[in-house]
Amino acid sequence: MRMSQGTFEDPTVVQEELDILLIGGGMACCGAAYEMMRWAEALKAETGTELKIKLVDKAAMDRSGAVAQGLSAINTYIGSEQDPADYARMVSNDLMGITRDDLAYDLGRNVDDSVHLFEEWGLPIWKTDADGVRHDGAESLKEGLPLLKDGGKPVRSGKWQIMINGESYKWIVAEAAKKALGLSRIEERIFIVKLINDKNDPSRIAGAVGFSVRTNTIHVYKAKAVLLAAGGCVNLFRPRSVGEGTGRAWYPVWNAGSTYAMAAEAGAEMTMMENRFVPARFKDGYGPVGAWFLLFKAKATNAYGEDYMVKNKEMLNDYPPYGQAAVPASCLRNHLMLKEMKEGRGPIYMDTVSALAKLRETLTPKEVKHLEAEAWEDFLDMCIGQCGIWVGENIEPEKKNSELIPTEPYLLGSHSGCCGIWVSGPTDVGAPTADEGDYDGVPAHLPRGWNWGYRSMTTVKGLFTAGDGVGASGHKFSSGSHTEGRLASKAMIQYALDNKDWTPELDTPVEQLATEIYQPVRNYLANKDYSTAIDINPNYITPKMLQFRLQKIMDEYVAGTSTYYNTNDKMLEVAEYKLGMLKEDSLKMRAKDLHELLRAWENYHRIITAEAHMKHIQFREESRYPGFYYRTDKNFVDEENWHCFVNSIYDKNTKQWTCFKRKHVDLVDKSKLFKAAAH
Repeated sequence: MRMSQGTFEDPTVVQEELDILLIGGGMACCGAAYEMMRWAEALKAETGTELKIKLVDKAAMDRSGAVAQGLSAINTYIGSEQDPADYARMVSNDLMGITRDDLAYDLGRNVDDSVHLFEEWGLPIWKTDADGVRHDGAESLKEGLPLLKDGGKPVRSGKWQIMINGESYKWIVAEAAKKALGLSRIEERIFIVKLINDKNDPSRIAGAVGFSVRTNTIHVYKAKAVLLAAGGCVNLFRPRSVGEGTGRAWYPVWNAGSTYAMAAEAGAEMTMMENRFVPARFKDGYGPVGAWFLLFKAKATNAYGEDYMVKNKEMLNDYPPYGQAAVPASCLRNHLMLKEMKEGRGPIYMDTVSALAKLRETLTPKEVKHLEAEAWEDFLDMCIGQCGIWVGENIEPEKKNSELIPTEPYLLGSHSGCCGIWVSGPTDVGAPTADEGDYDGVPAHLPRGWNWGYRSMTTVKGLFTAGDGVGASGHKFSSGSHTEGRLASKAMIQYALDNKDWTPELDTPVEQLATEIYQPVRNYLANKDYSTAIDINPNYITPKMLQFRLQKIMDEYVAGTSTYYNTNDKMLEVAEYKLGMLKEDSLKMRAKDLHELLRAWENYHRIITAEAHMKHIQFREESRYPGFYYRTDKNFVDEENWHCFVNSIYDKNTKQWTCFKRKHVDLVDKSKLFKAAAH
């Protein structure tokens, strides 16, 4: 149904009824789209039932999501050397012991299939030939080396990572998803900003609403099942890059916490929102360091050439058992680095000179030339801005070392972080626990509250998530996010069929939704003539200025870079008060055009996400992730009282958060992680 076209203040409203709505265009939704259509087409052929499916993306699928700029490695590939249980152990250890083994194991046993698809679709993957000589992706194709699924041996840059020529990685994966869906089922440049619950059952999802960032239209979708996979959250904290570098970040800047905010407002149970990722990256350019550490075997040092991981290794003894693992958790590696910085032995450097020199000892001149090209290609594949830094500062990595620094915090669930939404897991993972006995039809071998029938469904009926949205199970990366989308899609098809006779009814009138979405536009139009400079006005605030305020609050009170990631109960109280004020002021944001309307709603999502993060840190009375954040009033890991999940539910009517503990259960034996550990 299409209402009449109006002015910028009076947009056209487009309504559509669907069976399944996919929100997002990143790896998770691409995986879901590809897998879903396989099942949907088989269903149509067998029964004649045709499901109405649509994917809606804020951007354009070809370059949408965290893989937009490309990657130089696939970070999750199990292969024949490990097994899914090993993967679940690694995930648990790196996230200080609090993860969902059922979700990690399930992903681990399925992820290789997605990687095999990527290669089938044309992604060039590095291989090792029968003589042990490594070939990049193009050479591997030229030499006719076997595909991974046929026994080809990938070049590993670490235990779980394989090297690729990945500048067009996302383009390749998106092409397969688009081909599966068909262009008629895809709408790009539409920003979904609110999920809508069902009028007759508030615990059920009924649809979503958003607006076009290109035309003056609001889009309302009714749907039986919704996949919310709109990425993590960036620019919540003040970035280290300021001035002409303002806005530069390590994770994609368009990830605005929409997944977390919309799920929370819909009533979904959130989990581990206190967790954040603070990656150590090349300074200013935010260039990734993985290939340098893992492929080139480079070490990081303080300003005096000392290996701080060796020098400070005794600090790891303060955090048993995670500090005793063969590979200490990511946050603990940051913890050792921060000691050097705080005690005045910075800057921190990546010793590229020594690493390349050592590799030259065993390589031919031709291989050396290729190696130096790989050093540049690592960034050209995934972070071209870092090449600009190297060129601008006359850095040749074989001659001059480069600075490293921990970034501002990011919230995500697919990389080395595990915040997100509590979801229903698989039914066939795990051994009997203390919670034995069937309950509500859930098998006895699963802990209570870990499964309620549909894989990847949140606690809101019909609302599913994947990728950054799934909490308590990090280290999915690109291939894992694609896999989670595929796992969710099969459950969504089943859910839609199980509810084929149900008709969703929106709990909010369409006219009210349209008014709420365009409120920033009306704030601008009603007040723009009050002052001669439209950006300076006592009756509204620009999205840019409101974002600066949010970042300042989070940076200074919720453990950002300016406090060396420190906070305490009193600082969090100040943050809570200031975020409450900011939430009120957010209703006064202005939008002079569609781009500002986009920025206004991104900010609103960031504020809800910020509240969740702050409330969870406040509730968890320990410092579970030293190196990522410290509660200086509770500066220890408390295994006795806090070896548990911290979950929360948001009430959109009272605007209050309720935090609570959920029991943690190990489904995979972790003891082998800590045997014969070496640093």
